[in-house]
Amino acid sequence: MADLLGSILSSMEKPPSLGDQETRRKAREQAARLKKLQEQEKQQKVEFRKRMEKEVSDFIQDSGQIKKKFQPMNKIERSILHDVVEVAGLTSFSFGEDDECRYVMIFKKEFAPSDEELDSYRRGEEWDPQKAEEKRRLKELAQRQEEEAAQQGPVVVSPASDYKDKYSHLIGKGAAKDAAHMLQANKTYGCVPVANKRDTRSIEEAMNEIRAKKRLRQRGEELPSTS
Repeated sequence: MADLLGSILSSMEKPPSLGDQETRRKAREQAARLKKLQEQEKQQKVEFRKRMEKEVSDFIQDSGQIKKKFQPMNKIERSILHDVVEVAGLTSFSFGEDDECRYVMIFKKEFAPSDEELDSYRRGEEWDPQKAEEKRRLKELAQRQEEEAAQQGPVVVSPASDYKDKYSHLIGKGAAKDAAHMLQANKTYGCVPVANKRDTRSIEEAMNEIRAKKRLRQRGEELPSTS
């Protein structure tokens, strides 16, 4: 009987020590705080959704509004707002670069934004319908001009005035025409014509003429001078 009682006592868990009790107490307190925070966060989401539902409802009932811009929100709040807008049958978009600066814009279905308007918001610019229409008109005009120019072919540019008339008071009316005459190549360039040579005699004829002149000079020297 004593052995049976001993085995039962040895199989029972030992009572927790003081350190284990403190650890379990802290764990229970942490779990309680976490649960309380989760309940508070859940309640905040419910309240935020109710507030967004009211703002969206007021927006729908206001016939003077076609779009509405909300203040920057965090990711969870934007998700809730997008869901409220979808349920209400509207259109919504998020804009902004940084997560802290992103905001939501909602539009009525019949006034859904164009691609140009969305691009303007994405660039951080305000949408101006008049400027957008003027820009679109100028773009269409430039496109039509390019198409017409392509159909007409290359443009031949002609001077507004004739340079000969412009400078006639300096060069005269006939000077420009004379200066522009067509030149013909001289086929005999480099060849001296026979008629242009200085001496056409043969060597023998030249020598005979030199001898004759020498004889005449000698005869003149032999003649006595008369006084």
